[in-house]
Amino acid sequence: MQRHVITLGVTACFVLAACGGTSDSASEQPDTATVETDAPAETAAPVTEPPESEPEPAATEPAVAEQTATEPPVTDAMVDEPTGLAGEWDVFDPASDCVCADGSEFVLWERPADPTKVVLYFEGGGACFTEESCDFENGTYTSSIDITEPPTDSGLFDATNPENPLADHSIVYVPYCTGDVFLGDETTTYGDLEVRHNGFVNASAGFDLLLANYPDAEQVVVTGASAGSVPTPLFAGLASDRYPDTTDIVTFGDSSGGYPDVGVINATIGSLWGTMNNQPAWPVAEGLTAEEFSIPGLYVLAGTHAPEVRYARFDYAFDQTQAFFGSLAGVQADELVTLIDATEALGETSGIQISAYVAPGSTHTIMRSTEVYELEVEGARLIDWLTELFGGTSPADVHCVDCAG
Repeated sequence: MQRHVITLGVTACFVLAACGGTSDSASEQPDTATVETDAPAETAAPVTEPPESEPEPAATEPAVAEQTATEPPVTDAMVDEPTGLAGEWDVFDPASDCVCADGSEFVLWERPADPTKVVLYFEGGGACFTEESCDFENGTYTSSIDITEPPTDSGLFDATNPENPLADHSIVYVPYCTGDVFLGDETTTYGDLEVRHNGFVNASAGFDLLLANYPDAEQVVVTGASAGSVPTPLFAGLASDRYPDTTDIVTFGDSSGGYPDVGVINATIGSLWGTMNNQPAWPVAEGLTAEEFSIPGLYVLAGTHAPEVRYARFDYAFDQTQAFFGSLAGVQADELVTLIDATEALGETSGIQISAYVAPGSTHTIMRSTEVYELEVEGARLIDWLTELFGGTSPADVHCVDCAG
């Protein structure tokens, strides 16, 4: 891991890469700080929004470090109804360089089921880029995790719901506690606060667990919500390298489609988080600059390298969390759906198909909610759309007409 010491106030637009929070504080007054850094010096509006969080997990017994994964049963054929393959959540203590932003312990979770179908899930939970927003107690992100509490079996994790297309999939769950949308590899000092932007390292540990425990996977689903949806194209591309014989690798990014590609934002956040420290060794990434490395650009990067991967994403047209962060960069909230559509257009003008489902309203994230089974837009139920996606084909785009609805 690189070490990067910075004391600064970033521009308000830097928050554009953050995927957590709500819109209640959009009108707060800006704060400033002295800048002593090699990164571009800017002025910023602080963010005091609470991070996007996962559903409250159920309590369990304290985790035991370094459990040995057990081989789940194999079935000859999967049926429409859940088969009860999903086991209990196991906890894994990865390498010592996996830590949270505050230096506390980090663990991975796994729920074994069918070993031929596996989900790599990245958790959401905000982002940070200033001393105030990175505060371990009151910042705009999750800075530590409870290693004794496994994920909740809700939404697309509910193995008992007969409509769930992922009911029989094994799951590798990567918690989030680094404030860098899983792209960071840098220790940065903001004032008196030392923050470990260790997201890429932690995400890679989850990817390694996937490779170790599911070497014969026939379908790999790379997905995540909010901050966790940002790296899904990147890790799907990496999965295509490591699973050359796998017939189906698919992404599903939940709620991060509304962030534009702005060079100064890309470069400055890249400096703070160390996003350029682990660029993939792909021909398409050769010569890539920090200004060019962007959130929507990940679809172009991964899609050009691995066109066989099926890319898909979901957004609410006026997602209040994305709109809030966009507004700090001068993007009007009523323009969010335009930016969401631009993300898809950016990929498709590069020859990359991205299946998109855009729903009306201002909610943030859906896949861990019961709403994933209830939402219907223009006559198309989301759960049917996802069943088609995870069933092996790329569904047609679904887009709201009355998007403010």
